[in-house]
Amino acid sequence: MHEIRTVAETGSTNDDLAALARDGAAEGLWLRAERQTGGKGRQGRAWASPSGNLHASTLVRLQPEDPLAPTLALVAAVALHDAVARHAPAARIKWPNDLLVDGAKLAGILLERQSNAVIIGFGVNLASRPAGLDRAATCLDPPVPAPAFLTRLAAGFAAWLARWRAEGLVPVRAAWLAAAHPLGTALSAGDAQGAFDGLDESGALRLRLADGALRVIHAGDVFLI
Repeated sequence: MHEIRTVAETGSTNDDLAALARDGAAEGLWLRAERQTGGKGRQGRAWASPSGNLHASTLVRLQPEDPLAPTLALVAAVALHDAVARHAPAARIKWPNDLLVDGAKLAGILLERQSNAVIIGFGVNLASRPAGLDRAATCLDPPVPAPAFLTRLAAGFAAWLARWRAEGLVPVRAAWLAAAHPLGTALSAGDAQGAFDGLDESGALRLRLADGALRVIHAGDVFLI
């Protein structure tokens, strides 16, 4: 079961949910803000959060038998892709969990650990895209109401979370690969450039370099070339 709470404005839904997690909030709680003033992306980047777009977070309480916690990034990405695909069939996942349409960013996911909980924040450009970024961004057209979108996302995430726990990473990884850019897509990761060669069994990115060597990327920014 999940519960969705909505506030008119906050600094960061991830920060708010981390505080609720420390106070004992249960798994399945979602917090959506109609507007964020301090939204954040990976590596501390600011995330534009105007009204009309989705700014929401949920929490997962880690259990002893769960797969590795970082693989929740794949769970979140697959659930978000499922929710977006009916509105943007061309959306593709870029490792580990951005959604792009024709190379432009539509959505991002931020995972943060809070003791035995993982806070998962979703930002989706449902109605507008930010301007003045150093990379291309896009939004859904026509716009999609955030409450209805989040209802579908929350249900889909719960379903994929249950599969992750019951079946492990294998079905999640397969769904992720089906929704990602094709094998062979040219990527750069730090000082390395190569071709997308799928994911290893832990969900890390496999990058095939020009000399045929394989580089396994566990963390960091990845860009389409």
